[in-house]
This record gives sequence, C-alpha cells and structure tokens, in this order.
Amino acid sequence: MEDFKTVAIFTFASEYSVLQHLLEQAEIRFFFQNETMISVLPFHSNAVGGIRLKVHPDHVIKATEIIASLTKLN
Repeated sequence: MEDFKTVAIFTFASEYSVLQHLLEQAEIRFFFQNETMISVLPFHSNAVGGIRLKVHPDHVIKATEIIASLTKLN
C-alpha cells in the first residue's frame, strides 16, 4: 500500500459516498486513509490532513476521470 497514490482529499466521509460506490463498480483498487479516525473525531479532520483517497498506481487515471465526471455534475 506504500505505492498507492493520493488522488483526492476530503474533510468528511459524507463527501465521497457516491465516489466510493463508483470506484467499487469500476473495480478500482483504493482505500481511504484516516477514514476511521475522522469518523470518530470529525473535528480533527484538518489536523490529520483530511481523508485521503489512495489509489493503486495502475488505476490512477481511471479514478481521476471518475472524480472529474462527478465534478462536472456540480
């Protein structure tokens, strides 16, 4: 997991619920770093650097495309 790349950072878990589902559907290997800590202590999000979406290097391009498609919807 050391080779996984950070492709996005979120403050709260509610910000990426749809994204998580889309990444799972696309069979992208990923995990959210600091997710458990921030779910327990949500006001410490900025102190620990937020919730980082880490993606396997082989899936970085596809993951960023999915994130960009969600951004266009807003």
